[in-house]
Amino acid sequence: MSDNYLGEKIHKLGFGLMRLPMSEEDVDLEQTKNMVDRFMEQGFTYFDTAYVYINGKSEVAAREAIVKRYPRESFQLATKLPLWSVKNYDDMQQIFDTQLERTGAGYFDFYLLHALNGEMLDKIEKAGAWKFGRELKEKGLIRHFGFSFHDKAEYLDRILTEHPEAEFVQLQINYTDWENDTVQSRLCYEIARKHNKPIIVMEPVKGGALAAMSPEVQSVLKAVNPGLSVASWAVRYAASLDGIITVLSGMSNLEQMNDNLSYMTNFLPLQEAELKAIAKVVEELQKIPVIPCTSCKYCVDGCPQKINIPGIFEGYNNYMRYQNLEGAKGHYKWLTGGNGKASDCIACGACESHCPQHIGIIDRMKEIAGVFE
Repeated sequence: MSDNYLGEKIHKLGFGLMRLPMSEEDVDLEQTKNMVDRFMEQGFTYFDTAYVYINGKSEVAAREAIVKRYPRESFQLATKLPLWSVKNYDDMQQIFDTQLERTGAGYFDFYLLHALNGEMLDKIEKAGAWKFGRELKEKGLIRHFGFSFHDKAEYLDRILTEHPEAEFVQLQINYTDWENDTVQSRLCYEIARKHNKPIIVMEPVKGGALAAMSPEVQSVLKAVNPGLSVASWAVRYAASLDGIITVLSGMSNLEQMNDNLSYMTNFLPLQEAELKAIAKVVEELQKIPVIPCTSCKYCVDGCPQKINIPGIFEGYNNYMRYQNLEGAKGHYKWLTGGNGKASDCIACGACESHCPQHIGIIDRMKEIAGVFE
């Protein structure tokens, strides 16, 4: 990648508007405005939202807290097109028009196809999503067109090979997922670099998990630099990579904003001693006993209750490693959507008879229901 890549001059901390402070069911606009002001005062300018965030209230909050209060050229606003809600070209146009109305932005600096994966590739081709993005750019309604991605590196390679018009990619990158076989942070990062695409980093703190580890694990980091928050290590890890446009942090209060600004205003990449400490943290996290599920999904095919057993196990394993109960419960609620919960297991045993790892799935479902439900 050349030294002059898209987004090179953007500060390496982006404000993710997915987890804004709330007042009951509504966004706390006054606190959000204060957070935006602190962010902009320190020279940071990149804001990330999406059509679906907070049921559309995130895009509205962007209008009230940013667009109405700052000159349009003084910040970058990114939002995303939810492809799972799209059947045809008209659906995309309607969603985009709604996004322009909600935000009042006039145009979007970065526009993303939201959460691409291998299963969606044929669908978005038929819907004409890539053509739609090109046309928006030609009309001046978006400045840069790309996508966020959640799948294996082989699919990312396919997308970037077939669609070189994608100008950037948004990837989940954090130090515990770097070598993860499911997330494949490193492999996806390397594919993006191979195709010369700059990267926006999402989930650097893994939904808050890397700020909520056990005191024993946190002590590894504190021993090297006691003055830095635990979350700061994760954000700086991602920001230290080459070819990064910015690292998104979904901040929920002014305290989190001030903490992020304290070490990102004059950002320093991780040093060798710090990288060794992170490697030690990963090693300690891997020692924590978890359910030995390999996500082969043999258990899912025969389940009469349609329970996503590997997904539930993954969420529970994350809870065991990071002890972030609130985040784990939120993931569980999103994953099950009210159906296929662990408590829906009828103990028929079909899953256990198909499990190559011989996991006692029935007992594990009872255990998990007791924790998450």
